[in-house]
Amino acid sequence: MIRRTTFAALVILSAVTVSACTRGSGPKPDVPPEADIPFSKHGTLDFLRDGKPLLTIDIEIADNDSSRMRGMMQRSSFPEKSGMLFIFPFERLQSFWMANTPIALDILFVNSSKEIVYIHRYTRPLSPESVESDIPSQYVLELPAGFCDTYGIVESDRLTWTRQP
Repeated sequence: MIRRTTFAALVILSAVTVSACTRGSGPKPDVPPEADIPFSKHGTLDFLRDGKPLLTIDIEIADNDSSRMRGMMQRSSFPEKSGMLFIFPFERLQSFWMANTPIALDILFVNSSKEIVYIHRYTRPLSPESVESDIPSQYVLELPAGFCDTYGIVESDRLTWTRQP
C-alpha cells in the first residue's frame, strides 16, 4: 500500500512540476512566431551597366546587427521590384543562410566599389546550407528568385542607392 501511495504521489508531483515549468513559456498570443513581416521601404536602388541606369527598385535596408540577422526570415513575399540591401561596415567574405526564409531568393554579393562580384541564383527556401561568395563584399542584395534572369542583371553591373529622408 505504501508503494502504491508513494507512486501516486510521485506521479502527481511530476505532473505539477512539468505544468509549472511549461506555464507561460509559449509564444505571446499577440505576436505569433510565424507572423509575416511586411516590407518597409527605406529607399531606392539603381542597377547600372557602363554607367547607364538599367532598372530602379525599392529597398529595405538592413544596416545593424539585428536587422542583418533577421533579414528576410519569416517573409513570404516581396513587393514587385523590391529587395533587401544588407550594409556591412567593411568588405569581407560574406555567408548567408536560408533557415526560416520561406521564399527562394537571388542573392547578390557587392564589393566596396558597389560592383556585383557574385550572384547566387534561386536559393533553396528554408535550407540550413550556407550561401556565400569567395570574393569579399561589403553589401549583399536579396531579391526574389528569378529577378536577375528576368531583368538581365549580371556580375560586373553596379549599384547605387538613396535612402529616404
